[in-house]
Amino acid sequence: MSATSESPHSLFSLEDKVCVVTGGSRGLGYFMAKAFLQAGATRVYITARKAEACEQAAQELAAFGECVAVPGNISSLEEIEGLVSLLSEREQAVHVLVNNAGVGWLEDLEAFPEKGWDKVMDLNVKAPFFLIQKLLPLLRAGASAGNTASVINIGSIAGICGATDTFSYAPSKAAIHQLTRNLAAELAEDHIRVNALAPGRFFTAMTEYARVDEAQYETEIAGIPQHRWGEEKDIIGPALMFASNAGAHITGQILAVDGGTTLVS
Repeated sequence: MSATSESPHSLFSLEDKVCVVTGGSRGLGYFMAKAFLQAGATRVYITARKAEACEQAAQELAAFGECVAVPGNISSLEEIEGLVSLLSEREQAVHVLVNNAGVGWLEDLEAFPEKGWDKVMDLNVKAPFFLIQKLLPLLRAGASAGNTASVINIGSIAGICGATDTFSYAPSKAAIHQLTRNLAAELAEDHIRVNALAPGRFFTAMTEYARVDEAQYETEIAGIPQHRWGEEKDIIGPALMFASNAGAHITGQILAVDGGTTLVS
């Protein structure tokens, strides 16, 4: 064994790393923020549109490490610049950025409104791009050939499959997948890796409408090869891999975390 080999445990460690998770007050963002702290991250910053929920989540996550709430609507460039300004005042570098904040809009094709298109594209595609752009100095400061920085975009299998009735959401996720590939190629020389997780159905507030419809839920479960929705443990493993040195040689990849849904869709 090489003297420079790392143990499996240390490969997944986030010790000495500063992480930023947008949409971190609930759902997948909350799960990932918690996992990063449990993996030894120095600090995790979480954002959320609702200030009270953001502060409450940060208080809960403080049981696992230092978590800082930064409430704000990052679909606004002004809010993005405010977040980056705060981070620049407090940190010398950012090592992990998770672009998790997202929104959907369900409407029939004939009635689908312009605001339903713009709201989804602004938060799901434009915001991640400009947050990465504005954070580049801090990400570059946290990156080296032997210890890369990591950007994790949260896509969706809706951006892979021929999803129906998600006329802005599915295209926005396909766009973030392609943006992931573009930025991975662009930033490789800076030692910044860019990957995306493409979750299937998970138990979150965004999917509550489908879970409470028993008939729809049972139909979906029957159609998933593993016959279940994703849970907290199912997202934190892939997220830790992409965030840590375990994923040091992986960039530009879209990883479906879907119980096999994309195999049959």
